[in-house]
Amino acid sequence: MVPAGRAAGGRHRGPRAAALPGPATAAGAALFDGLPDRDVPDAPGRGSQAAQHHQVAGVEERPFPAGDYDLVIVGSGPGALQLSYSLTRLGVRHAVLSQDEAPGGMFRKWPVFQRLLSWTKPYAPQQRGTRAYERYDWNSLLADDGPARCVMPALMDGSSYFPSRPEMERSLATFAERAGVHVRYGCRWESTSRDGDRFVLGTTDGDYRTRVAVFAVGVAEPWRPPIPGLELAAHYGEQTSAESYADKRVFIVGKQNSGFELASGLLSWARQIIIASPSPTKLSVNTRTLVGVRARYVQPWEDYVLAGGVIILNAAIEEVTRLADGFRVKTRSSALRDLSELGVATFGQSRLPAQTPFWESATVPGIYFAGTLSQGAAGLKKYGIPSNSGAVQGHRYNARVLAHHLANRHFGVAPQRSTLRAEDLASFLLAEATRAPELWHQRSYLAHVVSLSGEVVDEGIAPLTHFIDAGGPDAVAVTVESNPAGDLYPAVYTRRAGAISEHLLEPDPLYEFESPSHHVALAAALEGLLPEPVRAGTAKTR
Repeated sequence: MVPAGRAAGGRHRGPRAAALPGPATAAGAALFDGLPDRDVPDAPGRGSQAAQHHQVAGVEERPFPAGDYDLVIVGSGPGALQLSYSLTRLGVRHAVLSQDEAPGGMFRKWPVFQRLLSWTKPYAPQQRGTRAYERYDWNSLLADDGPARCVMPALMDGSSYFPSRPEMERSLATFAERAGVHVRYGCRWESTSRDGDRFVLGTTDGDYRTRVAVFAVGVAEPWRPPIPGLELAAHYGEQTSAESYADKRVFIVGKQNSGFELASGLLSWARQIIIASPSPTKLSVNTRTLVGVRARYVQPWEDYVLAGGVIILNAAIEEVTRLADGFRVKTRSSALRDLSELGVATFGQSRLPAQTPFWESATVPGIYFAGTLSQGAAGLKKYGIPSNSGAVQGHRYNARVLAHHLANRHFGVAPQRSTLRAEDLASFLLAEATRAPELWHQRSYLAHVVSLSGEVVDEGIAPLTHFIDAGGPDAVAVTVESNPAGDLYPAVYTRRAGAISEHLLEPDPLYEFESPSHHVALAAALEGLLPEPVRAGTAKTR
């Protein structure tokens, strides 16, 4: 019996019970001792699918001793490394602390069966190392130039365009080394308190005092639904080798990617697999988004529809009891330590912190979040489609935007802005909609903003919800959007005298949004906003 995924609850069906044998090994102790961060111990082998673990980074000198700092980042995963790099480029001095011994400790543990769900394609329609190529490289962190750009492709062995855990770990360590990101490793964050206008972070190396704290500690804590007896079963993160499930019936609680990942890995070993939760299974190929089980893990679904030994139930799990030879399952059809004591509000089963569009705590100013925790800033969620902030390809852009926001708001670093010619605006916006990786990876979440007050000024990438809700001078924002039918198209938002208007341009089967018809539609949306109105016929294409 393996709990994986969401809680059991919701709809109820008639009571049923099934006796299931347990795995060959005991469920084991809890994986963590209360801290859901990215700094986790080395993973044990995963049977025949285990990959050799490589220690990828060592530290001779430990920077950032305890003391006073303007800004402190906690964590050493992708979100923390990206934010630190971007802040350094902006000249903002800060400290980075991590209890781990090297970057990316999460990837020494997860995912269980080694391969990530995020791809890096060595051969793509765009040249490797360019901004446009980032759309096809979901795993490299972002560097403005030099050898820290586009790290992941060169580190992969070519057996798959989905990196392995060791490859991802090496990628993060290589980025940190090449980009000059310094971290105080082996420094565990243990408590948080206030002292006047500063936060005091208690660590194993002493107290760190700071005006601004950013937590990039992830949401990797194992979560168990409050089901009686479920603590007797092994959690997703407590699995050993696939061989230990040979010729056994396996009951998996949860129909998200982790549940289907386990089922996929056990197909060759288990006699029968039952996957259950109250909600029906969603597949990403049907939702046409990253919502639902990814295509890599759909083999159990095919086995189910073809009656091949996999059973998928829409049923609530009411109780688990241990038997002499297994379990009986009765069905009916924090991660943030003491931050809550400071008033940091959280929500959902993962206790994500509630956040503003710029990833600041909605209840405690000065506390920010990066990495997967930035999911707490939900965005518009048009048609119920969430952001991609839970994965590297999404939250790396959040971190870059956050760095600029912190530098400007807290340290007086003025953003560098360029001006555009009015007659070039339409071509600029449509080119961004066609090729900008920020807009493709964070659809309806991040937007490219241009202000139109006196001059045409490129304001760069910003959260779309901030553009819509915050007010300001006349401006236009472009993003890429999808709908339930799976169409992809540019969405243009204009702000005119404080009022927001939405303009949806037509989709294109090749995702090319620079056609004459797109120029005509965009010119109509911009009519009256430009300092010198531009007729559709004068727009230039690239």
